[in-house]
Amino acid sequence: MESTALRKIIHVDMDAFFASVEQRDNPALRGKPVAVGYAAARGVVAAASYEARVYGVRSAMPSSTALRQCPELIFAPPRFEAYKQVSAQIRAIFAAYTPLIEPLSLDEAYLDVTDNLCGLPSATVTAEHIRARVLSETGLTASAGISYNKFLAKLGSDQNKPNGQCVITPATASAFIEQLKVGRFHGVGPKTLEKMNALGIFTGADLRARNLAFLQTHFGKSGAWYYGIARGMDHRPVCPDRMRKSSGSETTYSSDLTDSAAIEAALLVQVDDVWEWCARTGSCGKTITIKAKYADFTQITRSRTLALPIVDREVMHSTARELVRSVLPTAKGIRLLGASVANFGTACGGNDNAAQFALPF
Repeated sequence: MESTALRKIIHVDMDAFFASVEQRDNPALRGKPVAVGYAAARGVVAAASYEARVYGVRSAMPSSTALRQCPELIFAPPRFEAYKQVSAQIRAIFAAYTPLIEPLSLDEAYLDVTDNLCGLPSATVTAEHIRARVLSETGLTASAGISYNKFLAKLGSDQNKPNGQCVITPATASAFIEQLKVGRFHGVGPKTLEKMNALGIFTGADLRARNLAFLQTHFGKSGAWYYGIARGMDHRPVCPDRMRKSSGSETTYSSDLTDSAAIEAALLVQVDDVWEWCARTGSCGKTITIKAKYADFTQITRSRTLALPIVDREVMHSTARELVRSVLPTAKGIRLLGASVANFGTACGGNDNAAQFALPF
């Protein structure tokens, strides 16, 4: 196990965050199966309470499927502003313990507590204090993973959910990894999992038994990542205020769109959402991508990278128009449209900085 400059990293993950906020704010929902989303024919579950998960209800599941699996399911319309406010509260708690905070989403973040602002005796105790403060100040529970790298900390936070934590030390990492199914590993998606299983790789022990040349032959550049994590190696630092790789907006429509003019107009609504985010954050990207999902669930994307960062809404509009017109007219109805911007350079009027800075576990 490589141990140069061991870090002490905590991954904090809120428990069923959106659904828990709804249950906290509406006592009538407590103890009941709740899905954040809409029960419309084409609705999608954004989050599910633990009571709903017992029935197999999961995020990204069509609402119709969720209702079949749990007829008593209660849908709560999403309130993203409320979730953002609670997330800001939680972030403020983190900041009392370390300046090295890397948010992954509204409900999870990595914290590097190698240097601890509160002088607590261990990273384990630090995680306990953070979780207790989150519960006291927000009324919500959080789970945590504590380890010497991001990969293991993230695995640990999922180990004793809800409202628990798991410590993975250098001495216990190998045994912990070996017994896990590879489907739980970060970076192993459904297609990669299928390929690994076909090669006889089902657990961390199976993955560790393959040499680097084998993994690179079958998984290309990702082979080195899989080789490393099977051995508990992940050298990525916690990067506070990291620049986002992309920002996007998409909508699923209640009725399929078939008219070219209507499709183009609907897409520009998504583009405007993206532009407003860019203007608000001072971010300028060079790559525009549009996405269309047809009525038969097939999906296409079209992208264009410009020579300079996009600093004008009309440039974003005209680029998106050209991209969508390349697939119009269409004989198939479109059920979803999306637009995103990526390939950011230095933020336009904003910041492009990432800082990098002992406790026992």
